[in-house]
Amino acid sequence: MEVGGCPVPDDCLVDVENDVWARADGPGGAYVVGLLASHAAFAGRLLSVRFRPLEGPVERGRSVATIESGRLTGPVRLPFSGTIVERNPLLLERPKWVNDSPYDRGWFVRAVPADPNEPARTLARPEAARAALAAQIAERRIQCYPAAPDLEMIEIGSECSAILAKLDDELARRAPDDIVLLVSDDPTSPIELVRWTDRTGHTVLHHRVDGTLHRFLIRKEAHPVPRPPERGTPAEP
Repeated sequence: MEVGGCPVPDDCLVDVENDVWARADGPGGAYVVGLLASHAAFAGRLLSVRFRPLEGPVERGRSVATIESGRLTGPVRLPFSGTIVERNPLLLERPKWVNDSPYDRGWFVRAVPADPNEPARTLARPEAARAALAAQIAERRIQCYPAAPDLEMIEIGSECSAILAKLDDELARRAPDDIVLLVSDDPTSPIELVRWTDRTGHTVLHHRVDGTLHRFLIRKEAHPVPRPPERGTPAEP
């Protein structure tokens, strides 16, 4: 399901207060634990993840890892008492998995509850947590996207042709798979972005309209394949 534009899988249990989720996974009654997509979006692109070297039983609410972004540094807390049996090595190499795949590749730890019944007893199903999550997302003014932007371009009052020229220049300096959030109030921008993707071969992952603002999430492709103009359609200059 989605709450305020942020996904929350139905098979997860939710700890809204600590911004984490847990899902039964693996032998021995283990659960995987990660950050809610809404909190990952609030933090922005993660720059580092540091795991705490905890051994033996860990109390509920104890920090098992620390995240750092350009916006905040904060803990990732275990939502039940238990023992950590695995840490996600992918996050040490690429912390941004937490932003781009919070419920899949971006998990933090796998832990076995001390009391097998505690997660179901103390955590909430997504539907039961909907109102609290919606209030939190609104209060923090969180905007969830399918991937975390590496750069934000806010272009208000500019014509789309000038905006796209800036976008071309910026993408030329970016690494493949980098994500740009482009915000424009030009009403022609949806049409112009379609033409731009045909011309460049880069991808618009997401388009959202908020009042007069258009928000585009754009990915630089490693090997862009421009789409040739249809027969009888003049090519852009």
